[in-house]
Amino acid sequence: MRKSLVLALTLSVVVGHATAIAADRDVETISIVQTDEMEWKDYPGLPGVKFVVLAGNPSQPGLYVIRAKFAPHTMSRPHWHPEARYVTVLKGTWWAGTGESFDPDSTTPIPAGGFAIHAPGKVHYDGAKDEEAIVQISGMGPSGTHVVNPGGAKKE
Repeated sequence: MRKSLVLALTLSVVVGHATAIAADRDVETISIVQTDEMEWKDYPGLPGVKFVVLAGNPSQPGLYVIRAKFAPHTMSRPHWHPEARYVTVLKGTWWAGTGESFDPDSTTPIPAGGFAIHAPGKVHYDGAKDEEAIVQISGMGPSGTHVVNPGGAKKE
């Protein structure tokens, strides 16, 4: 519960910044966030993972879009989300596994261009192995991450 609250507060701060970036544009017509305007933040409790909120606010009801960047050899621990999450791999190979036992060797590779759906309430873990991986995640908030085996990210 505490980790979920910290994550929600952190995401709220980042969302405020994303709104400020778009303030100088006609956001009623189009919102544009250029790559060089993205401010990647450390993902709370997951060393080696950074994220940026591109649209919406994951802690509030409604659509959100975030990107997550996993450093090489960085994977999340088994966790679940209350909402469905739709994941597109933008860079590198992202590795996904299921179940409460953390076993990076049993993960499935998803190369750039690949797509995955995390079902709500289902335990999984994911991340990068030998190279950096960047994924784009969208869903309907409010979002949350509930770690099954506390301890944060694990370096392989």
